[in-house]
Amino acid sequence: MEIPTYVWLLTIVGILGLLAFDFFFHVRKAHEPTLPEAAKWSAIYVGLAVVFGVGVLLFGGPTLGSEYFAGYITEKALSVDNLFVFLVIMASFKVPRADQQKVLLFGIVFALIARTGFIFLGAALINSFSWLFYLFGAFLIFTAIKLLKPEEESDDANNFVIRLAKRLFKTTDKYDGDKLVTVENGKKVLTPMLLVMVAIGGTDLLFALDSIPAIFGLTQNTFIVFTATAFSLMGLRQLYFLIDGLLDRLIFLSYGLAAVLGFIGVKLVLHALHENTLPFINGGEHVPVFEISTGLSLLVIVGILTITVMLSLFSPAGRAHTVISDAGAQAKKYIEHDYKGDDVARETTYARVLEREKQIAGLAPKYQEKAADDEELAERLAKAHELRGTQSADSKGLN
Repeated sequence: MEIPTYVWLLTIVGILGLLAFDFFFHVRKAHEPTLPEAAKWSAIYVGLAVVFGVGVLLFGGPTLGSEYFAGYITEKALSVDNLFVFLVIMASFKVPRADQQKVLLFGIVFALIARTGFIFLGAALINSFSWLFYLFGAFLIFTAIKLLKPEEESDDANNFVIRLAKRLFKTTDKYDGDKLVTVENGKKVLTPMLLVMVAIGGTDLLFALDSIPAIFGLTQNTFIVFTATAFSLMGLRQLYFLIDGLLDRLIFLSYGLAAVLGFIGVKLVLHALHENTLPFINGGEHVPVFEISTGLSLLVIVGILTITVMLSLFSPAGRAHTVISDAGAQAKKYIEHDYKGDDVARETTYARVLEREKQIAGLAPKYQEKAADDEELAERLAKAHELRGTQSADSKGLN
């Protein structure tokens, strides 16, 4: 189905308008979003994506509508996985909480530009060389297998591009608000804010290599690919602050994404066989194989992701991971948060630390052992108890 030019223009203007609104009304003035603010705007952006999808369903028909929703859900799941890496990068560079919004918005804009380029390049190649479906399918299956293999965590902040930038340009380790360049000892130097944006941008390029073949496995309509990708990125900034601290509880997310990518990879290979023109496969003739419909794809993707989240949150391993993770998060909050004299909030946080320690003691032995081996958790809990003792002593001294 050909999409009229005016629909393309209106869609692009609308997306650019949303990005401009996000910048001028939320990001321009540095601040840390509250949980209600992040939840409200995350819901608004998901709502806009759903409304747009309903419009596609009504005006484009059930096939285009199903393709859009399958693409949107897949890309949203992959974008959530991206947030894990964003968290690592932010932590590595120690980006101030209030300034993280600008970094994330830059990442979203850069990802949108990069993926748009890949989309039109991919569409042009596919129209000319249908055998590329074989390559896309094989690449997604390879990516799925890689996700199943545990890898040591790497420090994305110290990748080649960052090391090269530090070597070629004068940099400082100190932030100057959200400025990219500052003056130190009378000389202009690059701040870590610029370097973290370079790291985010490089990461976005790598993620696009998985993302674009995945959605082309669900639809070859360029408009649907573009809009599903764009709407999946919109609201990613708010989602970051909404689920920050919850992401590491989705312990089976990598397995769910591996299943989704593997499924789409198989779908692509089957489609390539159905459209085959390669002379060394079936004499260059189409191969009569079963093709997976878009409706079935949507059901499988939603089912896999639902099962993944439910297992992560409610299985014994998931519940144990949640308790252990939250114990560290509450201890960190107690140590670092500025309560500004709010003793009730401070006491509530410390009570949560004690409650999580009690819950850890009630876990199965293998999970208790896992918690005991977590050096970072032990250090945070020790600091929280030490700080509590100091504050109690100070309070007695005042009395």
